[in-house]
Amino acid sequence: MADPPIDANTRMAADRTRLAYERTLMAWVRTCTSLIAFGFTIYQAFTMLAASERLREPFISPQLVGAVMIVIGLTALALAWIQHRQQMTLLRAEFGAMPYSIAGIIAALIAGLGVLALLSVTLRM
Repeated sequence: MADPPIDANTRMAADRTRLAYERTLMAWVRTCTSLIAFGFTIYQAFTMLAASERLREPFISPQLVGAVMIVIGLTALALAWIQHRQQMTLLRAEFGAMPYSIAGIIAALIAGLGVLALLSVTLRM
């Protein structure tokens, strides 16, 4: 016997939950974009300072700090995307088809940008 159709209130509750998952992923994307951008900026700023010889020998390499920030941003973005996919899979199993996540596409684009930044920092160390 087939399941009865979902009433309007339940469908709207599922849509609100889906949108909450989208907002959460976008918040993670913003945070991770900041980490990646700050890591790359730290690397670039200290590279320019070192070229102008205004920088003493630091205890910890600014290039290392920049690379670590980028890696943390990429790791957090990957974990947030995985969690988002798991929650969306559970939501689809419970309530049927849901629209595709645009936030997931943005997360993938930012991850690609982060990989490029990481390659730029690591290949110039």
